[in-house]
Amino acid sequence: MNQVSSDIVKQFAPTGTLRVSINLGNTVLAQRDAATGAPKGITVDLANELGRRLGVPLSLVPFDAAGKVFEAIKRGEIDVAFLAIEPVRAAEIDFTAPYVLIEGTYLVPRDSPLKAIADVDRAGVRIAVATGSAYDLYLSRTIKNATLVREPSGPEALERFMRERLEAAGGVRQPLVEFAARHPEFRVMEGRFMAIQQAMGTPKGRPAAAAYLRGFVEELKASGFVADALRRSNQPDAVVAPPGG
Repeated sequence: MNQVSSDIVKQFAPTGTLRVSINLGNTVLAQRDAATGAPKGITVDLANELGRRLGVPLSLVPFDAAGKVFEAIKRGEIDVAFLAIEPVRAAEIDFTAPYVLIEGTYLVPRDSPLKAIADVDRAGVRIAVATGSAYDLYLSRTIKNATLVREPSGPEALERFMRERLEAAGGVRQPLVEFAARHPEFRVMEGRFMAIQQAMGTPKGRPAAAAYLRGFVEELKASGFVADALRRSNQPDAVVAPPGG
């Protein structure tokens, strides 16, 4: 991409610093470096590349849950976010097409009678979720009979799932698989209840920045940058999204 105009840069970083959210609650998107504690992963790589192209200082703002990212955007504290596309969020954020697709699924006790995804939506089933996560928003629209039990973050939702012996926990497949590997008394269900479309976004009212960001994401998918970043962060189960419309 060519030299970025000053008008676009100003829309991206009105404070002079590009403030980018990094959601450490989703290990597909970001992880803590074991040696330094600094965030790393595909979202960090994308943020660094965007900051480099814009030629502005970059501030990575860590969060432990996507719902908290959304609230920070509404408060005007974030310039660029990495979030799953959801209608509730799209009222406040101009999204790119997705750069990565991941699965939302369920964790259940190993001996649970719930076998298929469709089995979970029945009366008496309690599903632990992280408040404001993509899967919380999706299940809030689609669940008819089960009850959602919300906690501020994914780890807190899993703690409550265990503590209160809830019937299921909803979440991103990869972190749930990691959790089940440490707690063999639980299993992750086959299949998914949703395909989570991870995208970048800017607050509404910054049309030039939003247009630039859409092109940025498409270029980095097409060039192999996204696939390389997933490989470096050891996320083989995440899929690079197809070209956007």
